[in-house]
This record gives sequence, structure tokens and C-alpha cells, in this order.
Amino acid sequence: MALPLYYYPIVAGLIFTIGVYCLATKKSIVKQIIAIELMVNAAHLNFIAFALTPTGIDPYSHSFVILSLGVGGAIISVAILLAVQIYRTYGALDVTILRRLRR
Repeated sequence: MALPLYYYPIVAGLIFTIGVYCLATKKSIVKQIIAIELMVNAAHLNFIAFALTPTGIDPYSHSFVILSLGVGGAIISVAILLAVQIYRTYGALDVTILRRLRR
């Protein structure tokens, strides 16, 4: 038996809020990348939850989420690659330390 539709936006909002909180409070680049991925996954959950129409399930929203997952995976892999290169170059992943290097 499926859950009622109003549960999904509540859970997605909770996941999105956790992502925003982690993005605002965590100093590590890797934790910020994970927070961004949490926010994107909350949006995916909303897309899938609202794909149900009176005539059936909308395949366009599912295909959009699948495409977004593929593109998001590529973007996250590049972000992790950049984080590794930043760590190799500067020896730190803390954003506050890296901001001081600009001056």
C-alpha cells in the first residue's frame, strides 16, 4: 500500500532542509558537496512523487530524473576530483582556510 501523496513533499522538504543546514554550517568541501547532493535528491523525490496524473504515471518526469541523476553523478565526480586536487595543493579542505589564501 502506497503512502498518501502529502507525505512525500514533507520528507523531501526535510531532506532539503538538512542539505541547506549542512551547506550553511559545515566547513569541509566534501561535506558541502554531499549537502548539495542531498538537496538535489530532495528535488528528485518531488519530481517522482508528483509524476502521478489521473491518467497514470508521467514518463517525462521519470526520464528527467534519470537524466538529472546521470548529469549529477558526472558533476559530483568532477567536484570530488577538484576537492582532491585542492587537498593535494593546499593540504586542507576547510573553506575558511582556503578563503584566506585569496588575500
